[in-house]
Amino acid sequence: MAPLCSFSEYLLHAGVDASRFHRYIRRMTDDRKSSLALIAGSTGAIITMMFHPTAADLVAPGQFETAAKVVTAVHALGLLSMPVIFLGTLGLSQRLAIPNAGSPDRLPLAALVAYGFGLAAVMNAGIGNGFVVPEVGRGITGNASAVDVWRVLLRYTGEVTEVYALIFVVASSAAILLWSVSILRGRVLNHAIGYYGCVLGPATVALVLSGHLNLGVHGFGMIILGQTIWFVCVAALLWRANEK
Repeated sequence: MAPLCSFSEYLLHAGVDASRFHRYIRRMTDDRKSSLALIAGSTGAIITMMFHPTAADLVAPGQFETAAKVVTAVHALGLLSMPVIFLGTLGLSQRLAIPNAGSPDRLPLAALVAYGFGLAAVMNAGIGNGFVVPEVGRGITGNASAVDVWRVLLRYTGEVTEVYALIFVVASSAAILLWSVSILRGRVLNHAIGYYGCVLGPATVALVLSGHLNLGVHGFGMIILGQTIWFVCVAALLWRANEK
């Protein structure tokens, strides 16, 4: 029989199941990587909304080029943040799906699918707002004879990106609701964040669909802020999940 390394031999003599110990270490590492991904992705989304120019900034005299560059930069950051936060939600879903009483929880998987669907939609909105709109705007400022056509195109682009944003709001809110219900059904994370998510998800959709919250820069920023609070709190709990 091949000799054991000193650490493994110590575990064996101490009566510790080495395979279980290594699974614990691996799971702890995954939890913390997921936590960092959630925080990094959420931070990118918040920075994007903080520095996102408004439509008024784009049409202000002499400010278009500066505002257009900022729009492109913040949306590039937002797009880069999407796969990062998705990796975090993947780790969260895997953690919550750990079998409880012999039955794996499928809600986290459903939440991950919904969130991925929402990210795909908002990715299109980010491309439209961050890269298409500035180019259309340059057409307006650089071609006075066709300004009406460019304005129609700008309005059309804005309408399309708002629909993509709405899809993201509904899908991401549904995902947060499903993750929160899974948290309340299990013992992995503190139930307080589960209650917050169960209120946040439906309330966000209700406010948007009722017209009380629009999807302009400020309205969408409020939605991102509410979701960021949930994700950062979950990340903190996930980081400490194995310390108990």
